[in-house]
Amino acid sequence: MIGMDETYRRLCERQKRTAVLSSVGAVLHWDQETNMPKAAAAHRAEQSALLAGLTHDWATDPEVGRLLSELEDGGIAQELREKTGGDGAHRSASGAPAPREDELSDAAVNVREWRRGYDRATKVPRELVEEIARTQTLAHEAWVTARAQKDFAQFRPWLEKIVDLERRVADCIGYAEEAYDALLDAYEPGMTARQVAPVLGRLREQLAPLVRAIAGAPRRPDVSILHREYPVAAQEAFAREVAAAIGFDFARGRLDVVAHPFCTELGPCDVRITTRYDERFFSGAFFGVIHEAGHGIYEQNLPAAHWGTPLAASVSLGIHESQSRLWENFVGRSRAFWEYWFPRAQQRFTALAGVRLDDFVFAINAVQPSFIRVEADEATYNLHILLRFELERALIRGELKAADLPAAWNENFEKLLGLKVPDDAMGCLQDVHWSGGLIGYFPTYALGNLNAAQLMEAARAELGDVDAMLRAGEFAPLREWLTRRIHCHGMRYRSARLIEVVTGRPLDEGALLRHLNGKFGELYGLSRD
Repeated sequence: MIGMDETYRRLCERQKRTAVLSSVGAVLHWDQETNMPKAAAAHRAEQSALLAGLTHDWATDPEVGRLLSELEDGGIAQELREKTGGDGAHRSASGAPAPREDELSDAAVNVREWRRGYDRATKVPRELVEEIARTQTLAHEAWVTARAQKDFAQFRPWLEKIVDLERRVADCIGYAEEAYDALLDAYEPGMTARQVAPVLGRLREQLAPLVRAIAGAPRRPDVSILHREYPVAAQEAFAREVAAAIGFDFARGRLDVVAHPFCTELGPCDVRITTRYDERFFSGAFFGVIHEAGHGIYEQNLPAAHWGTPLAASVSLGIHESQSRLWENFVGRSRAFWEYWFPRAQQRFTALAGVRLDDFVFAINAVQPSFIRVEADEATYNLHILLRFELERALIRGELKAADLPAAWNENFEKLLGLKVPDDAMGCLQDVHWSGGLIGYFPTYALGNLNAAQLMEAARAELGDVDAMLRAGEFAPLREWLTRRIHCHGMRYRSARLIEVVTGRPLDEGALLRHLNGKFGELYGLSRD
């Protein structure tokens, strides 16, 4: 890259400055969710719109495009062509991901991803960006009220506007098959609805026999264990203790209460996680904190020296979700994990006095169709994702009107999970995503489950007896393995290639199905014939 050093330095300086400005937007969002007075929503909408517009201006500055082109016309372009076949993705002669671990240089990775972001951003006008930011702020407040009052009608006009805005974004960016693809690509680069649909379909088809077998199993968990008195203060203290033990650094992060849990990164030493508490239900807050801590651990262990560049950014939401689901389910719901933590939980909660470890583990792994996605068991969780994927895809296609969403949700929910939805809060208003314009986001949850299962198999193969480590309260080896194999790469690889590099094979549903059949077969005493 002879002669390109100064050009690259100037580009890095500009992009890091834009990243700092963008992080201010994350502060506004976190404050809105946790502290902002309700009456301040209109002014916050104007703040968010102004900041989004400024960030867009910086990100789409023609000088950024000029610097990118200069680098691409120099040594970076040659490196990309030689190592990727011309499109920035590792390829073999057949067009499949290359079988060797052939890394690009730091500069080439950053230029590749900055180019992708620049090309997307420059297709969307500033006025639309500002309108979206303003609408999201106001729509969120409307969602909070509508959800509390179980009244979709209050949110409907906002959803109609959001769907229209997202269609306009998709039209600006462009797509080969359907508008939804342009939205999905923002969260899972390169993924399309045509690719996602069969994955979710296969999961539905192959999980159905397991769910039916569990429903007919004579062995049943006593879930009343989880619906006793669990004081909020004790829940928070215990969740913080466990989150810290698995690797979330509270010196560089914090935990707060919100209507819908999330994790956000405000800077290289500032990662915020959130949860919600129910003093009559143990699992909601506890596993919510572990889930968000998994996201936070990923953010905290990205290469801080590269902050503000793609090398310190998560590769995709499907990979991000793999980190949270791995800690929440593959670790946090395992018997080995609770062999260490259950005696400590019994010291904090009188509700667990006299409860046997096996009964507790069975209860937190109970398989039973339920209304709330974030509280769904591992076996039925992907059915919740399938529902949302199909509905939001229909909204963007224009096949479903926002006004008809509750009826469509209720009808399809009953078909998928066999339950009649009692109200909008338990139905189509339960998730915050659509109020924030996050259409195309939901499929990444299913991809996260698949990624997590395959990564956990690889971790066990490399680390040895992971369960023995969990029983001893030794969580650092697994966390360090994830940092070494996932976190440290930033966006060096696209998600499909990263999974292949780490696990030695392309992503498929096999690992997840092996995990679910093995775990629930044992818990419910199912025949392995």
